[in-house]
Amino acid sequence: MNLFKTLHRSILSLFIIVVVSIVTLVHFSMSKIVAEQSREQQQSLSPAFSLIVEQLFEPLHIAQTLAKSRELIELMSEPEPDETQMFTMLSRLNQEFDMKFFIASDVARRQYNSDGTTHELVRGEISWYFTFRDVDTDAFADIGKWENTHFYIDLKIYDDAGRFVGFFGVGKSLESFLQIFDDYKKQFGYDFFFVNPDGDIMLTSEPELVASQAQFRNMQDLSWYQALSDEQKQQSSLNNLLVNYSGSEYLIAEMNIDPFNWTLYLLTPLEHRQAQISRAFIFSVVVLLVVIFALFLLIYNLLYYFKQRVRDEQEFNPLTLLANRNAMQIRYNELMQEHNSISVMLVDIDHLASVNQTYDEATGDEVLRKVAGYLQEKLPIQAYMGRWNSEEFVILLPDIGPHDAYEMAQRLRTGIASMQASSTHPALRITCSFGVSFTSTSRTMQDLVARADEAVYRAKRDGCNLVRTQLLDSP
Repeated sequence: MNLFKTLHRSILSLFIIVVVSIVTLVHFSMSKIVAEQSREQQQSLSPAFSLIVEQLFEPLHIAQTLAKSRELIELMSEPEPDETQMFTMLSRLNQEFDMKFFIASDVARRQYNSDGTTHELVRGEISWYFTFRDVDTDAFADIGKWENTHFYIDLKIYDDAGRFVGFFGVGKSLESFLQIFDDYKKQFGYDFFFVNPDGDIMLTSEPELVASQAQFRNMQDLSWYQALSDEQKQQSSLNNLLVNYSGSEYLIAEMNIDPFNWTLYLLTPLEHRQAQISRAFIFSVVVLLVVIFALFLLIYNLLYYFKQRVRDEQEFNPLTLLANRNAMQIRYNELMQEHNSISVMLVDIDHLASVNQTYDEATGDEVLRKVAGYLQEKLPIQAYMGRWNSEEFVILLPDIGPHDAYEMAQRLRTGIASMQASSTHPALRITCSFGVSFTSTSRTMQDLVARADEAVYRAKRDGCNLVRTQLLDSP
């Protein structure tokens, strides 16, 4: 009963552990997947931020810093600008920063470029200058058509009196952007679309959409934009929308580029992100399966342990740790099939009831353990011993004849009579009566034990501490 109570408590505790473990793992798995999604989102945006800083903000910051130069302001404020000095300064900047620089003088109505060329600022021919000059903004980003198409940053310059004296700017070839965009697309798998407030595509990773001679493609012409629903197009932001076109799904990320009043649309193919997230999910599932398998092994071993405990209680006597009557019967049947003959020895502890009455049951139990231990120590290796009842032990001796069994019983009887039976009562002496039976034919264990029991009865009748035999067969 105590064993089943222990089993019940153990199963209940294990069930609680399993539930808590699974809930914890599910929470961990979901957290990891969410974290992986966030990490992938961050990883997809980080290169975009890096590109914006390196390719857009860096030229802007360089231009803003140089625009504060006293040399530049004084040069552009002169009524008659020194062109030689202008070209010298612009050429030096071009060499230092590997970018195109220009000065658009409002006094001379002429644009000076770092490559040594000039352009007259004539209304109707140079539209950007007059458009930006009349706008109440000091910094502009534009695509220019001079030579090959360039991305330009234009800054208004004022003299000490606050009078507008022209533009100072920096330009980068769109070919360099296309190479950078292509590298990013190969590495991260996404496309860039930089769009101005009118929806014109200013910069993009799609070469066929790049402005040519300042002729722009509009966002309305993009396949992925056309794939959006009318409701989605009317939203104030397209950030985190999914769009399906060309047989693939893409996630839209949207960022505002405030210094240029542009919007960046970043399209990430979901296959790339799903592969990363799938790896995180698979890892979480594997961890969950490993933990479940470990819990299964724990449950299996726990049940196996209790099964062994139940079997031990069914087959072994807990006091002496010897096989009980059922286990001895099974072993006897096996021995009868394996051997030609067998002797059975029955050992009865004399006056054990008197020991329990005179001392206590603990002393009686100690006597039982001492006798059992002595017999096990002295018996031959092929002998098989068990507890038959409260005062008797049974010993199976395969292939040992009755005479040898008798001599063995005599030695055991003498040894038990001379040993100290109790550590708490040194004067206590114990004797045993032995009964021996034998068969060389197929007999039941009940037959042999019954004959051995008759022999024990004769030994006790004759005064105890004796060995008697009662044979079924002669050797």
